[in-house]
Order: sequence, then C-alpha cells, then structure tokens
Amino acid sequence: QVHLVESGGGLVQPGGSLRLSCAASGSPISRNDMGWYRQAPGKERELVASISSYSTTTYTDSVKGRFTISRDNAKNTVYLQMNSLKPEDTAVYYCNFLRFFGPWGQGTQVTVSS
Repeated sequence: QVHLVESGGGLVQPGGSLRLSCAASGSPISRNDMGWYRQAPGKERELVASISSYSTTTYTDSVKGRFTISRDNAKNTVYLQMNSLKPEDTAVYYCNFLRFFGPWGQGTQVTVSS
C-alpha cells in the first residue's frame, strides 16, 4: 500500500512562499494522477491542484498564478510551490490520489498571517 507523507508547512507572512512536499513510499506513483487538497477550519476539503501522470496540471481559480504543482518521479514525490500567499490560504494541506483516494494523513499546516 502506498503511504503518503506531507511536509513543508509552516507560518508565513502574507506574500511569502512555501514549498510543500508529498513523499510517497511503498509503491511508485508515477502512473497516478495526484492532487493537493486543503481544508480550512469549518470548510469543506477542496482540491487545490492536480497533476496527471503526464504532468498535466490543473488549479482551482483562487490559486491560479500563485501555486505550482510538480512531481519528481525519481523521488516518488509531488510538490506544491506556493507563492504570494494570502491569509485565505491558511489550511491543512493534504496529498492524495486524484481518484481512488487512499487514507487521509494528518497533512501539513499552512498558516498565513502577519
């Protein structure tokens, strides 16, 4: 079974940047479409960005132009580069398969605050 571990979150000021990592172990994920999701307190979990096995990407409107999802198959890792962060980006960020979800991990907390 594939195990996904998110890391890279933290506290950052508005306008700052963070790079999140999703490290997969147990099985290659190179042929899987992957997604970064986030959930803010009191809100539904939403898909932020996705990347296909061909590295085709999609983004939710609120992060377009600011976030970049990428993958390194040699490292079996998916990344989310987040620039120009806004307070509304504050959430727990999760990595998972785009379809056929595995268990949700604890995610990594991103807090954008001055």
